Amino acid sequence: MGFIETKDGYRLFYEEFGEGDKAVISAQVGFYPKGMHQELAKRGYHVYCLTLRGFAPSSYVEEDYGDSWYDVFAQDVICLADTLGLERFFYMGASHGAGVGWHTVLNYPDRVRGFVACVPGPHSLAEGAMSYRQMLMQGIISSPPPFNPPIDNDEGRQKRRDEREEWLGNLPEADPREKKVDYGRPLMKMKTEEKLCESLKSIRIPVLILGGIDDPISTPELMIRTAKCLPHCKLVIYSNCGHDIDTDLTEELTDEAERFLKQVEKDGKYYSFGPL
Repeated sequence: MGFIETKDGYRLFYEEFGEGDKAVISAQVGFYPKGMHQELAKRGYHVYCLTLRGFAPSSYVEEDYGDSWYDVFAQDVICLADTLGLERFFYMGASHGAGVGWHTVLNYPDRVRGFVACVPGPHSLAEGAMSYRQMLMQGIISSPPPFNPPIDNDEGRQKRRDEREEWLGNLPEADPREKKVDYGRPLMKMKTEEKLCESLKSIRIPVLILGGIDDPISTPELMIRTAKCLPHCKLVIYSNCGHDIDTDLTEELTDEAERFLKQVEKDGKYYSFGPL
């Protein structure tokens, strides 16, 4: 773990898991300590988890980047890669972390080998631009929609959810400067759903989309829309799963991610042929 410094003077915190030259970068507000990143590291990948600017222990941000927040986040991903000497890397992110991924692959298409996008949307811009996180912070909504369906007769998954909720409940209260941050939604600068889809169609790298059929944010309809736009995409949707599928079914989703990453490493494709 350590810090990098951006050209505009921000210090960004990152953790690393695993070792070797198979590099995966992820950038999010924070990282659950028992997630896909740590699991992927156990399987031979060198995973770097970058905490976004504006959120501790990275530097706080006083300015508002408007509809360019995700472009700035993507710049920070490249800053980390450059600092580490990574010419090309895989990107993996969930929810807003996947939002950073969309901007990274669009703005720096020659740097990313493949993209593992968990519950990635992206949101339809027809639904508005404010993030759920900021709507909660500002009291516009009292609670988000239920992120996950109830679990029936699965004590293991329920135990995982309980542990995650306990971990979240023990986090220190956010600094007021964090609470002011509204990074909005990915690709807001596209302004319309039509232009957003045009942008997605230009992505040439392989993409793996992972999601749950009961996700109220990255809905199946949004993920299917996205998969239709992407020319090189594999979409996997699980029943009885919601927005936190990556911590509900960590090993299962990591199996899918590992299979995808190995295939892209092998021949640049998102699918494999059997014997001809």
